[in-house]
Amino acid sequence: MESSPYILPSNNMPGAPTSDVAPIDALSLVHGVSFQSLLANDEETFMKTLTFYLDLGFKELRVFDRGIQSVVSHADHCFDSVRESWLHSTGSDSAEGENVTIKLRYVPSADLATATKDQQKRARDWRGQSPALVFYTPYIDSVVQMLHRNNILYQGLPTETSLIEVYAHDPLGTLVGFTTKKNPFTTQTPPSRAPSAALSTTGLTAATSGAASTPTEPPTPAGGKKKKIGIITSGGDAPGMNGAVRAVVRGAIAKGCTPYAIYEGYQGLIDGGSMMKEMTWEDVRGWLSEGGTLIGTARCMPFRERWGRLKAAKNMIINGIDALIVCGGDGSLTGADLFRSEWPGLLAELVSTGELAPEQIQGYEHLTIVGLVGSIDNDMSSTDATIGAFSSLSRICQSVDFIDATALSHSRAFVVEVMGRHCGWLALMAGIATGADYIFIPEQPPNSETWGDEMCAIVHAHRKKGKRKTIVIVAEGAIDDQLNPVTAEDVKKLLVDKLGLDTRITTLGHVQRGGSAVAFDRMLSTLQGFDAVDAVLESTPETPSPMIGITENKICRKPLVESVALTKSVATAIKNKDFQKAMALRDTEFEEYYSAFLATTIIDDESTKVPQDKRLKIAIVNIGAPAGGMNAATRAAACYCLSRGHAPYAIHNGFTGLARHDSVRELKWLDVDNWVIRGGSEIGTNRNLPDVDLGMIAYYFQKYAFDGLMIVGGFEAFIALYQLEQARVSYPAFRIPMVCLPATISNNVPGTEYSLGSDTCLNALVEYCDVIKQSASATRRRVFVVEVQGGKSGYVATYAGLCVGALAVYTPEEGINLRMLENDIAHLRESYSQDQGQNRAGKLILRNEKASKVFTTELIGDIIREEAKNRFDARTANPGHVQQGGIPSPMDRLRATRLAVKCMQFIEQHQEADRGMAPESASVIGILGAKVVFTGVKYLYDHETELQNRRPRKTFWTTMKVVSETLAGRPAVVV
Repeated sequence: MESSPYILPSNNMPGAPTSDVAPIDALSLVHGVSFQSLLANDEETFMKTLTFYLDLGFKELRVFDRGIQSVVSHADHCFDSVRESWLHSTGSDSAEGENVTIKLRYVPSADLATATKDQQKRARDWRGQSPALVFYTPYIDSVVQMLHRNNILYQGLPTETSLIEVYAHDPLGTLVGFTTKKNPFTTQTPPSRAPSAALSTTGLTAATSGAASTPTEPPTPAGGKKKKIGIITSGGDAPGMNGAVRAVVRGAIAKGCTPYAIYEGYQGLIDGGSMMKEMTWEDVRGWLSEGGTLIGTARCMPFRERWGRLKAAKNMIINGIDALIVCGGDGSLTGADLFRSEWPGLLAELVSTGELAPEQIQGYEHLTIVGLVGSIDNDMSSTDATIGAFSSLSRICQSVDFIDATALSHSRAFVVEVMGRHCGWLALMAGIATGADYIFIPEQPPNSETWGDEMCAIVHAHRKKGKRKTIVIVAEGAIDDQLNPVTAEDVKKLLVDKLGLDTRITTLGHVQRGGSAVAFDRMLSTLQGFDAVDAVLESTPETPSPMIGITENKICRKPLVESVALTKSVATAIKNKDFQKAMALRDTEFEEYYSAFLATTIIDDESTKVPQDKRLKIAIVNIGAPAGGMNAATRAAACYCLSRGHAPYAIHNGFTGLARHDSVRELKWLDVDNWVIRGGSEIGTNRNLPDVDLGMIAYYFQKYAFDGLMIVGGFEAFIALYQLEQARVSYPAFRIPMVCLPATISNNVPGTEYSLGSDTCLNALVEYCDVIKQSASATRRRVFVVEVQGGKSGYVATYAGLCVGALAVYTPEEGINLRMLENDIAHLRESYSQDQGQNRAGKLILRNEKASKVFTTELIGDIIREEAKNRFDARTANPGHVQQGGIPSPMDRLRATRLAVKCMQFIEQHQEADRGMAPESASVIGILGAKVVFTGVKYLYDHETELQNRRPRKTFWTTMKVVSETLAGRPAVVV
C-alpha cells in the first residue's frame, strides 16, 4: 500500500519515527466500529472529504455512479448527481487486526450541517460534540504534520512536544481522532491548536481540565495577554456564593486567566488597592462548605453615581481587569450592565482628564460582563433557580418541620412569615414541601373581601377531618387583590377570632440566609461559575452581556438585560393587578407548583371533581430500595385523586404483598396528610418484581378493578413496568394506563435525568463529607477514601465529588486501574510537599461501591498509606445506608408533588385509549434537558438501557466529572 506524501514521517519533528514504514499501515479503528457511512450534500465538500481520507492513506477507492458499480481512479472521476466512494484501510498491527471501511456518499438533496472552524474554536473539548472515528497509530506526529500542511485545526494532548492523542474534523465536520494508546478516552480536556509550521504554536484556547493542584503558571491565551477576570458578590448574601467564587477562580486559572476577587462588592471597585486581590488556587480551598460570601458584599450607593463608576473603571485599568463576573440580584446585575455600556465613555473621560495615559487603556477598550444570580428569593426571570434559593428553602422547611411537632403536640396553629420581598417562591415551595394548609403569595393574591372566610373554611375542613395542627405560610410581600398588605398579624387574628385556635407567629428572619449551601446550590454555583469563565472567553464586543441560569437540569445563558427587564415586569404586573401575567413571568415550574398545591390542599370542592362515570380507581405501589420523596409522591397522588373524585389505593409491601396477602387499602386524606416530610416508604417497598406471580397479581388487579397504576421506585420499578406492559397480551387486567415515577438515590432509571431521592442522598453525603473533611483538615496531611452507594451508576459519586471538592472520584463507568492510583498518589505527594501547614489540607477521594471488584475502598486506603511513606495518612469511611434515610430534602418533596400530579393527569388522559394495547400508555415520567416528558417503557427498555449494568446507555453525569476534577486540580491520567 502506497503511503500518502502528506503524512510521511519527518525526522525533524519530536517523536517522529526514524524508519520508512508508512504510518497509515498501523492505523486501526479501536472505537468498536469497523464501518462508517458519511454523507455530503455538495460536490466541493465531497471532494475535500475524499482528499482528506486519501491523504491519510486510505486506498482501494471504489466509486458507484447512479447505482452502476465501477472502479475508477480518483483523478479520472467526473461528478454526477449521486456518487458513492468506498475507502478502505487494513491495520498492519496484528494485535488489532481490524479492517476499516468508510462509505462516502454525495446526495445533492441532503440537508446537512457541516462544522465550522468558529464552532470548533468555541468548544472546550471536541470529543463531546459527536461520535468520533478513532484510529490507533504509533506515528502520531506524522499525522500532525499532514494536518499542519493542509491547514487543518486540531486538538492534541497532553503536551505540544509529547502527543498521545490528536483530534481533527474532516470537511463534513466528522470528528476524527488518532491515538498512540489502546484506550483514547481520558478525563483531560485538550488544548486547541491552530495549524502552523511548528508544533509550539500557541493554542486557540488554553483550557485544560487536567490542571495541577496549584497551577501558578497557566498557559497564556492567544494574543499574548492573560485575561484578567474580576469576581464580585453584591447585594444580599446567599449560600453558594463562595462556591461560585471558587469555581470562577480555579476555572480561570485552569483556562489560562488571572482571577481577581473584588472585596465588599462594588465598593471594592471604587476603593481599589487591597480591595482588589489577585487570587491563587489555594486561596479558595474549603470554600464550598462555607456559608455567606467570604469576599464580602455591600449595597454601594456611590456606584450608582457616575463619579463612582469612573473611579471603578480607573482601578480596573490599573489592575489590568477588563472582565467582571458579578454574582448578585437584579439590582447588582443592572448596575453591571450599565457599567459596561458606559465603559468607552468612562475611559475617554479618564484619558481626557489625565488620570490615565492613552497607552494604558490600549487593549481594554471593551468591558465584558457576565451575571450569576445569587439571591435567596429566586425572583429572577429566565432561570428556574438562583444561587442560594434552595439552601434558604431548606432552612425554612427545617424550621417548619420543627414547628410542626410543637403544633401537633398542642393542637396549635402557626403563622410562619418567610422572606422573598415581592416574590412568593419561598412561600409557595415551603407550603408544598411542608404540607401547609394555606399560603399567601403576591403573585396570586386572595380576594380582599373574602380571603379570611376562604382560609378559615379550608382550615376548618382540615380540622374537621381530624387534623390537629395548622400551618399557614405568609410571604413578606403578601397582598390581597387590591394591593393591601396581608400580614402575619392579620392572619393570626382571623384564626383566633373565627376559629378559636391557639395561634402563634414565627418570623424566621435572617436565619433563612444562614448556614452552609445545600448540595443543589453547590452544584449550581460551581457549574455556573465554571461556565461564566467560558462566557467571558467567548464574549465579543458585540455579544450582549449574558446571565448564566438553569432551566430544569440544564445550565443555560440568557441575555442579562432581557432577564432583568422580565424580572422587573413582574412587579409592574402586580402593581397593575395583572396577576395572571405575574404568574406566567415566574419560572417554568411556578404555575404548575401552585396548581399542585391547590390540588393537594383543597379536597372537598365539588367544582374540581370529575363526573361520576369518569372517576377512577388508581393503585399506587413502591418498588425497590427506599428513597426520599416516595411518601411525598404517594401523598400527592392520593390527594390529587381525592380532589378529583378518584379513589386512590395503596398496594402495601410491593407486588409480593399483593400476591401473597392481598395487601390493598384505600387511602384517605388524613392517612397521607403528614407523609410529605417522612423518609422511607410508609406503604412498604421491596425489590421483588411482578413475575413473582403475574397471574395472581392480574387477579387482584381485576378484583379491585384498577383503572390506572403508578409505580414509584428505582430500576426495579422500571423493570416491573416493562414486565406488566409485556404481560398485557396474556392479562387484560394490565391494559390500563401505567406510569413509573423514578425514585432512587442511584438516579439510574432510563428516561430521566432526575430521580426522587437523589437530592436527599447528595445532601446526606455533603453533610457527612463536610464532617470528614473537617477531621482530615484538623489532623493535617490526611486523606479520607469515602465509599458511596449508587450501584453501577456513577451519578452519586460524581455529583457528590463536585459538591464537596473531592480530589478524585472513582466510578463504575471509568473503573479503577493502577495507573490511576499511581497518578493520584503522585499528586498527593506533590500537594503535601508544598503544604507548609498554613492551609486546610484535608482531602477526600470518593469511590463508588462498584467501581472495581479488586480495588476496594480498604485496599485503596492501604495502598495510599503504604505509598505515602509517612508523609501523609489515609483513612476510609463508609456512610452506608445513611444515604437512603433521613428527612427528604425540599427539592425531592417538591418534585415528588409536581411529578406525581402529572402522573395522575397522564392516567386520566390515557384512560379511554388504554383499554387496548397502546404502548405509550405504559410510560416513565422524567426530566430530560429542559422538559418533563413521558417515554414509553418498551422503547426505553429496547433502546436506552444497559441491563447488565442497570443504568441508562447515555450517562449524562460523566461530563460533570471533568468540571469536578478540573476544579479539584486532579491531573489527567496518561495511559
